[in-house]
Amino acid sequence: MVAGFLATFTLFGVAYSFGAFFRPMGAEFGADREAISAVFSITAFLYFMLGPVTGHLADRFGPRLVVLAGAVAMGSGLIATACTHHLWEAYITYGLGVGIGVACCYVPLVSAISGWFLRRRNTALGIAVSGIGAGTLAVAPLAAELIRRFGWREAYVILGVGATILLMVCAYLSEPAPVENQARPAKLGYTLRKPDFILLYAASMLWSIATAIPFVFLTPYAQGRGVGQVAAAALVGVIGFASTAGRLGLGVLGDRMGILRLYRTCILSLGLSYAIWWSADSWAALALFALAMGISYGGAVTLTPAVVAELFGTQGLGATLGALYTSSAIATLVGPPLCGAIIDHTGSYGFALGFTLASTVAAFFVLLPLGMARDFHAEAAAK
Repeated sequence: MVAGFLATFTLFGVAYSFGAFFRPMGAEFGADREAISAVFSITAFLYFMLGPVTGHLADRFGPRLVVLAGAVAMGSGLIATACTHHLWEAYITYGLGVGIGVACCYVPLVSAISGWFLRRRNTALGIAVSGIGAGTLAVAPLAAELIRRFGWREAYVILGVGATILLMVCAYLSEPAPVENQARPAKLGYTLRKPDFILLYAASMLWSIATAIPFVFLTPYAQGRGVGQVAAAALVGVIGFASTAGRLGLGVLGDRMGILRLYRTCILSLGLSYAIWWSADSWAALALFALAMGISYGGAVTLTPAVVAELFGTQGLGATLGALYTSSAIATLVGPPLCGAIIDHTGSYGFALGFTLASTVAAFFVLLPLGMARDFHAEAAAK
């Protein structure tokens, strides 16, 4: 659990600080919003799409070697990005480095934690992945300050060295869950054909757009309304603070009430939070959006592994989670560049925010039948 917290702190603290680099990289490379946002989208696409591979490797060989590979990939990718001279080079260096780094650490550690903790799984996952919020809270303003003092290239070198060291510590602390070898896991293909998995996949593709947009556009949006560089980046930190509360509080609450009902509620709240951003015209209003979005986003991300474990079991969980996260890969590859193109062509964020809100609310309705087949068979067996 300690390794999980430290890893998510490092991985997503770095990845979600991208908004602080948005303007300086765009200015240096002469790129528009669509082109710059593609750096983040390619990265997220890779770390979600590679989840099945790293999850399978962790299920088979244990998480330690996989996490160690992630530490090397992330550090080298960030340092290589600092040496780029063209934006397309950053697509490769940042995309591959950070993408592989997150993929090698997140799914293997989350699945291991799910196997270690059986009775209080939701609480344990909430504590571990609260590192995402804590990292976002700490690293985004830190990145903005490093950029202000040294420039964006030097900032990436500093983050690369720090990330490598911290993730190597995580690799040392990583241990495979003892329950992994107690039963033979169900074949992944069988799980992927289940109606509940199909519903989860479709919904995840819809609501994952809402989890990517603020980390790309919230900081430049605030700067465009006269907010200072560090204060604008701090909004992402507010999301991190709120998501930490969401991960801890909703993780514990998931142990006390119906996890599927709570999961749906988080998704609906995530979508509706965008109505606040839509009407925001000050830092305070944007901070209110960040709080609302962060709590619901943190809860949804925390509960996803627990929902998968509840519906499909913990055996082979790494591969199952990895397969589910490919839906987020598609959403984050398409969502930010699409919203960037909408903003560039309309000159307004309104249509992009409305699209994000609508897609996330649609995910809530997709999730309504989730678990019904399982509950029906349980009731039939009881009779």
